[in-house]
Amino acid sequence: MSFRPEAIRGSSATGVVDYRLARRQVIQEFRKGRLSRLDVCDAHPELRRAATGAGQPTQEPCPICEEEALVLVTYAFGPRLPPGGRCVTSARDIAKLTQGRSQVTCYVVEVCPGCAWNHLTRVFQLGDT
Repeated sequence: MSFRPEAIRGSSATGVVDYRLARRQVIQEFRKGRLSRLDVCDAHPELRRAATGAGQPTQEPCPICEEEALVLVTYAFGPRLPPGGRCVTSARDIAKLTQGRSQVTCYVVEVCPGCAWNHLTRVFQLGDT
């Protein structure tokens, strides 16, 4: 199962912003010793909990500890959602958000449950524009 916007048939995802270049820069700075592990492994406890309980596991190893696989956590924010957003746990949830009358912004964060590495990977919008 994929949480990518193009994986949903009939999806009205617009404006996908990818943060791979920023991610690569942070990892390079860490490997050069310009950033410490404390600088890059700072995931909030709620984010780590969401990764463990509601995230989508990947096969990609963590770029920092290289011991655990990364987990993707998707949050949705919009006018009819709670102020703190909603953690999206399935493609079915995204399909529901797509059918809504208001526009919803989704944030996908990669998290390492072991070392607490986290990075925003992409942002996209669903629903009516």
